Amino acid sequence: MTNHCLNCNKLIKSNFCPDCGQSAATHRFSLHHFFVHDLVHGILHLDKGFFFSIKELFTRPGHSIREFIEGKRAKHFNYVSLIIMIIAVGYFVGNISEIKLIDTTYYFSSNKELVTKFDKISKKYPKLFTIIKIPLLAFFTFLFFKKAKQNFTEHLILNIYKVCGELLIAIIFTLIAILFKSILPINYFFSIVGVLTFVYSIWYYFQYFSTYGYSKFSLLIRSVITTIILFLIIASINEFVIGVKEGFEN
Repeated sequence: MTNHCLNCNKLIKSNFCPDCGQSAATHRFSLHHFFVHDLVHGILHLDKGFFFSIKELFTRPGHSIREFIEGKRAKHFNYVSLIIMIIAVGYFVGNISEIKLIDTTYYFSSNKELVTKFDKISKKYPKLFTIIKIPLLAFFTFLFFKKAKQNFTEHLILNIYKVCGELLIAIIFTLIAILFKSILPINYFFSIVGVLTFVYSIWYYFQYFSTYGYSKFSLLIRSVITTIILFLIIASINEFVIGVKEGFEN
């Protein structure tokens, strides 16, 4: 450890420079440093925060993200980086698989032709529906959980993390479906993802807003109604986008 910052030359008396924030433990580049630190942390940025956030999204999602928004942020992976990374993984998995459980997250229809059309659009615009979905989620949670006194940005962030959890469910089951598609019908996997996404949404909202003075019954009802409304609206938007696209093509 040097006595002066190698970046701004200020005197250092702790592990970080008080002026620019650079770590005092600045090493020379080496192959070990390149492969162990820079390749993983610098390019993929997969530090412990990434794995911590993934674990929390599947064990105590609402409680953990509420704590994050309230200020406990050191352990969590950045929400923007997380959703970009998960969308990228989902896009990759979707491209190598004939099964598109990822692209049809939050989408329900018994019309196979409609599902096929949606699949084509969502594959062409993989980020479109996720981007559209998040502000809608934020608007309705803002509307139904006013007592929490969260501002709209906080609702955006809590719903970004929720969407990350839902996308991870779809990715996991897409991979499972690739392995077992010859044994179990694809509709079986669609149903599982649909049910799990629905339950996950209710569980997430119930946990997140559990400390804001709602009774358990009121909180459960609000969580269920919010989730149902969001499912219906997003399904309607999907059908609208398909209709508009067909209108232009015809």
